[in-house]
Amino acid sequence: MKTLRRYIGSEIFRSVLYVLIFGVALLAFFDLMGELKSVGQGGYQLQHAFWYVILGMPGYVYQFMPIAVLIGTIWTLVQFAARSEFTIMRASSMSTVMMGWTLIRIGIVYVLITFLFGEIISPKTSEMADRLRAENLGTSSSQEFRSGQWTKDLIKSKGVNGEVIGSRFLNVRDIRHDQMKGIKVYEFDRDFHLSSITTAARADYQGANVWRLIDVTETRFANSVLDANVSLQDISAASSTVTMPTKDLVSEITPQILQVSSTDPDNMTAYRLALYTEHLAENKQATALYEIAFWKKIINPFANLVMMALALPFAYLHTRAGGTSLRTFVGIMIGVSFILINRLFSYMGLLNTWPPFIIAVLPSALYLLAAGVMLRWVERH
Repeated sequence: MKTLRRYIGSEIFRSVLYVLIFGVALLAFFDLMGELKSVGQGGYQLQHAFWYVILGMPGYVYQFMPIAVLIGTIWTLVQFAARSEFTIMRASSMSTVMMGWTLIRIGIVYVLITFLFGEIISPKTSEMADRLRAENLGTSSSQEFRSGQWTKDLIKSKGVNGEVIGSRFLNVRDIRHDQMKGIKVYEFDRDFHLSSITTAARADYQGANVWRLIDVTETRFANSVLDANVSLQDISAASSTVTMPTKDLVSEITPQILQVSSTDPDNMTAYRLALYTEHLAENKQATALYEIAFWKKIINPFANLVMMALALPFAYLHTRAGGTSLRTFVGIMIGVSFILINRLFSYMGLLNTWPPFIIAVLPSALYLLAAGVMLRWVERH
């Protein structure tokens, strides 16, 4: 049985690899065509477009892996059936349960590979690709918004700990790694009265939740300006403006949080998604989008097992029920429909405020149920 499992695994691996190479190459080609319009802008040249696409390939592997596993497994099992190898396996006492268990053990390898690409390789290379593109085009993610990037955190009595004494809104024109440019900071007290406005030309991250603001102008407002009968002279006297070369700002906002807030959730690790979701929840902001992305990151690698379960019934279909090409085409359609339904549930769940875990797990559960129904049908017929 061990030898047979190794043989099945090697045949599936070869088929999945061929499909994966083709799929990733096709996605990379379309991505390269889309990048050609940016060639010539700033310092962005053709070689930069090629490197941008190459660095994005691990992300394609992560996205395309379940479809590759489905098509590759269907192709292998259909070939076994066409060459009567599957008939010999069944005659040698390999039951459906044993075949299913064999596919599960093989599928665990693809689950681990998908986790590797989704949590380690793809986020790193995607970050490098975005950095390469931004540096050569002379842009940053925050410049996609006309007013810059906005984020919010809480002001606490002991920096990042202690009692909450107010809130802070941060507007940044340009973000580059651990540096911000064109900063405006609006601070409010617990009653949401504006207490200060701070502007700075630049901010460098010093570590330990400390940003060092450069070329700072700070305007502070006293509580007396809240009086309805206050005069213009009193307002002028109640506000004070100072300039200083540097000022340290202690904030829960770190370069990781800034990067997450301007990054596609699909290109982020589960850890960063969890970190940013916690930050949003603490600041009473909407978290549904990132919660859905977090659970999809956890659950999607296991879709490889679901795809293998969907492929198993194809081995039991007689050759006259459809040729290899037809079954492979059906496998492609099933894989495409899985991606479409997965995205559809994400959008519907976001609009209807469904529980994020249910949104992430329901498509896989439905296709797993479909695999069971198909397997039961082919066994009875």
